[in-house]
Amino acid sequence: MKKVLMLAGDFAEDYEVMVPFQALGVAGVQVDVVCPGKKSGEAIKTAIHDFEGDQTYSEKPGHLFILNATFDDVSAEDYDGLYLTGGRAPEYIRLDPKVISITKYFMNNNKPVAAICHGIQVLTAADVVKGRTLTAYPAVGPDVTMAGGNFQNVDVDKAVVDGNLVTSPAWPGNTAICKEFLKILG
Repeated sequence: MKKVLMLAGDFAEDYEVMVPFQALGVAGVQVDVVCPGKKSGEAIKTAIHDFEGDQTYSEKPGHLFILNATFDDVSAEDYDGLYLTGGRAPEYIRLDPKVISITKYFMNNNKPVAAICHGIQVLTAADVVKGRTLTAYPAVGPDVTMAGGNFQNVDVDKAVVDGNLVTSPAWPGNTAICKEFLKILG
C-alpha cells in the first residue's frame, strides 16, 4: 500500500482536503493528514471557497476535519508521496521549518508531489520550483514566477504535470490532480 503525507492546517480549503483524502483512500492509498502544532484526533477548521462572480473567491465556514496523524511524529522518509492542500493554511504552515524540510525532501528526491491552489506557496517558500512548470490559483502566479518557476494559467479543472510534480489551480481540478497524482505514485 502506498502512503501519502498530506500537509494541511486551519482554513485549508474544504474540498482540497476532503476530496483528495477520500479519493486517494478509495484508490487504496493510505493518507496521513497532519498540521503543524496539532496531534492525531485533533481537528482543523476548513473553509469553503467558491467562485461566485466576484474579483476573487468567496469564503464560508467549512467542516471540521479530524487529523489522523501527529505532525511532530511524521518522517518524510516513511511516505511515497506528498500532498499540499490549498486555502489559507499554506500561507502560515510554510513558516514551519519542518514543513519546508519535508517539502524539500520530496522534491529533491524526485518523489511524487501534488499541490493545489495556494498549496504552491509551500513549494515557493521551500525554493523548489526553479525551472519547473506548474500552475496555481492565479493570484499565486507571481510567486511562482519570482521563485523561478514557469507559471501556466490553465482552466481551474485542469492539472499540470512536470516530472514528479502535479499541480492544479483550485478544487474544480480535484479529479485531474488526483488522477495525475495516482499515475506518478504508480
